[in-house]
Amino acid sequence: MTRIVLGGMMGSGKTTVGRALARRTGWPYHDNDAQLRASGSVTAHELLAATDEATLRAAEVAALDAMLALPVPCIVAAAAGTIVDAGARARIAAAGFVVWLRVEAATILARGANGGRPWRPGDRPAWVARAVRERAPRYAEVADLVLDADRQPPERLAAAILDRLG
Repeated sequence: MTRIVLGGMMGSGKTTVGRALARRTGWPYHDNDAQLRASGSVTAHELLAATDEATLRAAEVAALDAMLALPVPCIVAAAAGTIVDAGARARIAAAGFVVWLRVEAATILARGANGGRPWRPGDRPAWVARAVRERAPRYAEVADLVLDADRQPPERLAAAILDRLG
Protein backbone atom coordinates (compact mmCIF):
# COMPACT_ATOMS: atom_id res chain seq x y z
CA MET A 1 0.00 0.00 0.00
CA THR A 2 1.16 3.51 -0.67
CA ARG A 3 0.42 7.18 -0.42
CA ILE A 4 0.02 9.36 -3.50
CA VAL A 5 1.08 12.96 -2.91
CA LEU A 6 -0.17 15.49 -5.45
CA GLY A 7 1.88 18.65 -5.83
CA GLY A 8 1.67 21.65 -8.07
CA MET A 9 0.75 25.27 -8.19
CA MET A 10 -2.68 26.51 -7.17
CA GLY A 11 -5.08 25.79 -9.98
CA SER A 12 -3.10 22.78 -11.19
CA GLY A 13 -5.99 20.42 -10.47
CA LYS A 14 -4.78 18.72 -7.30
CA THR A 15 -8.23 18.64 -5.72
CA THR A 16 -10.04 17.46 -8.83
CA VAL A 17 -7.44 14.82 -9.68
CA GLY A 18 -7.26 13.74 -6.03
CA ARG A 19 -11.01 13.17 -5.94
CA ALA A 20 -10.83 11.24 -9.23
CA LEU A 21 -8.09 9.04 -7.77
CA ALA A 22 -10.15 8.46 -4.63
CA ARG A 23 -13.15 7.36 -6.71
CA ARG A 24 -10.99 4.94 -8.69
CA THR A 25 -9.06 3.47 -5.76
CA GLY A 26 -11.47 3.76 -2.85
CA TRP A 27 -8.64 5.38 -0.87
CA PRO A 28 -9.36 8.39 1.32
CA TYR A 29 -8.50 11.77 -0.16
CA HIS A 30 -7.00 14.47 2.08
CA ASP A 31 -6.82 18.05 0.84
CA ASN A 32 -4.48 20.63 2.37
CA ASP A 33 -7.10 23.39 2.10
CA ALA A 34 -9.67 21.27 3.96
CA GLN A 35 -7.09 20.28 6.59
CA LEU A 36 -6.15 23.93 7.05
CA ARG A 37 -9.80 24.87 7.56
CA ALA A 38 -10.32 21.98 9.98
CA SER A 39 -7.33 22.96 12.09
CA GLY A 40 -7.92 26.70 12.10
CA SER A 41 -11.43 27.26 10.77
CA VAL A 42 -10.17 29.64 8.09
CA THR A 43 -9.35 29.35 4.44
CA ALA A 44 -5.90 30.04 3.05
CA HIS A 45 -7.29 33.21 1.48
CA GLU A 46 -8.67 34.41 4.84
CA LEU A 47 -5.46 33.56 6.67
CA LEU A 48 -3.32 35.45 4.17
CA ALA A 49 -5.64 38.45 4.30
CA ALA A 50 -5.42 38.56 8.12
CA THR A 51 -1.71 37.80 8.53
CA ASP A 52 1.24 37.39 6.20
CA GLU A 53 2.68 34.86 3.77
CA ALA A 54 5.03 33.33 6.38
CA THR A 55 2.09 32.58 8.69
CA LEU A 56 0.14 31.05 5.81
CA ARG A 57 3.09 28.87 4.81
CA ALA A 58 3.61 27.67 8.40
CA ALA A 59 -0.08 26.75 8.68
CA GLU A 60 0.00 24.94 5.33
CA VAL A 61 3.10 22.97 6.35
CA ALA A 62 1.44 22.01 9.65
CA ALA A 63 -1.64 20.83 7.72
CA LEU A 64 0.60 18.85 5.36
CA ASP A 65 2.38 17.19 8.27
CA ALA A 66 -0.96 16.21 9.79
CA MET A 67 -2.03 14.59 6.52
CA LEU A 68 1.29 12.79 6.06
CA ALA A 69 0.77 11.22 9.50
CA LEU A 70 -2.50 9.60 8.39
CA PRO A 71 -2.52 5.87 7.59
CA VAL A 72 -1.92 4.56 4.09
CA PRO A 73 -3.17 3.98 1.54
CA CYS A 74 -4.36 7.51 0.91
CA ILE A 75 -4.15 10.44 -1.46
CA VAL A 76 -2.80 13.77 -0.22
CA ALA A 77 -2.93 17.13 -2.01
CA ALA A 78 -0.16 19.39 -0.74
CA ALA A 79 -0.68 23.15 -0.75
CA ALA A 80 1.36 24.82 -3.49
CA GLY A 81 3.53 26.82 -1.11
CA THR A 82 4.66 23.84 0.96
CA ILE A 83 7.23 23.03 -1.72
CA VAL A 84 9.16 26.17 -0.77
CA ASP A 85 9.94 24.85 2.73
CA ALA A 86 13.00 22.57 2.56
CA GLY A 87 11.86 20.37 5.44
CA ALA A 88 8.38 19.96 3.99
CA ARG A 89 9.89 19.21 0.59
CA ALA A 90 11.99 16.41 2.11
CA ARG A 91 8.95 14.98 3.89
CA ILE A 92 6.92 15.11 0.66
CA ALA A 93 9.67 13.26 -1.21
CA ALA A 94 9.78 10.54 1.45
CA ALA A 95 6.01 10.26 1.91
CA GLY A 96 5.07 8.12 -1.07
CA PHE A 97 4.53 8.40 -4.81
CA VAL A 98 4.81 12.12 -5.64
CA VAL A 99 3.05 13.54 -8.69
CA TRP A 100 3.74 17.04 -9.96
CA LEU A 101 0.72 18.41 -11.83
CA ARG A 102 2.58 20.95 -13.92
CA VAL A 103 0.69 23.88 -15.43
CA GLU A 104 1.62 27.09 -17.19
CA ALA A 105 1.19 30.49 -15.58
CA ALA A 106 -1.67 31.34 -17.96
CA THR A 107 -3.60 28.29 -16.75
CA ILE A 108 -3.13 29.26 -13.12
CA LEU A 109 -4.39 32.77 -13.80
CA ALA A 110 -7.39 31.52 -15.77
CA ARG A 111 -8.37 28.97 -13.13
CA GLY A 112 -7.84 31.48 -10.32
CA ALA A 113 -10.03 34.14 -11.84
CA ASN A 114 -12.83 33.32 -9.41
CA GLY A 115 -10.95 35.10 -6.63
CA GLY A 116 -10.80 32.09 -4.31
CA ARG A 117 -7.02 31.85 -4.51
CA PRO A 118 -4.86 33.17 -1.67
CA TRP A 119 -3.25 36.09 -3.48
CA ARG A 120 -2.44 39.50 -2.11
CA PRO A 121 -3.69 42.44 -4.17
CA GLY A 122 -1.22 43.49 -6.80
CA ASP A 123 0.29 42.21 -10.01
CA ARG A 124 -0.97 38.63 -10.11
CA PRO A 125 0.52 37.76 -13.51
CA ALA A 126 4.00 38.79 -12.37
CA TRP A 127 3.65 36.94 -9.06
CA VAL A 128 2.41 33.77 -10.75
CA ALA A 129 5.15 33.85 -13.39
CA ARG A 130 7.81 34.30 -10.71
CA ALA A 131 6.33 31.55 -8.49
CA VAL A 132 6.15 29.08 -11.39
CA ARG A 133 9.76 29.83 -12.33
CA GLU A 134 11.05 29.57 -8.74
CA ARG A 135 9.06 26.50 -7.71
CA ALA A 136 9.48 24.36 -10.83
CA PRO A 137 12.92 23.01 -9.85
CA ARG A 138 11.64 22.22 -6.37
CA TYR A 139 8.66 20.27 -7.68
CA ALA A 140 10.95 18.46 -10.13
CA GLU A 141 13.28 17.54 -7.27
CA VAL A 142 10.61 15.52 -5.45
CA ALA A 143 8.41 14.26 -8.30
CA ASP A 144 8.23 10.59 -9.21
CA LEU A 145 5.92 11.52 -12.08
CA VAL A 146 5.39 14.82 -13.91
CA LEU A 147 2.12 15.35 -15.76
CA ASP A 148 1.23 18.39 -17.84
CA ALA A 149 -2.19 19.26 -16.46
CA ASP A 150 -3.08 22.32 -18.55
CA ARG A 151 -5.43 20.62 -20.99
CA GLN A 152 -5.83 17.03 -19.86
CA PRO A 153 -9.08 16.10 -18.12
CA PRO A 154 -8.77 15.01 -14.47
CA GLU A 155 -9.88 11.45 -15.22
CA ARG A 156 -7.10 11.06 -17.79
CA LEU A 157 -4.54 12.41 -15.31
CA ALA A 158 -5.82 10.00 -12.63
CA ALA A 159 -5.58 7.10 -15.09
CA ALA A 160 -1.99 8.07 -15.97
CA ILE A 161 -1.04 8.10 -12.29
CA LEU A 162 -2.59 4.70 -11.64
CA ASP A 163 -1.02 3.27 -14.80
CA ARG A 164 2.38 4.41 -13.60
CA LEU A 165 1.79 2.88 -10.16
CA GLY A 166 0.83 -0.40 -11.83
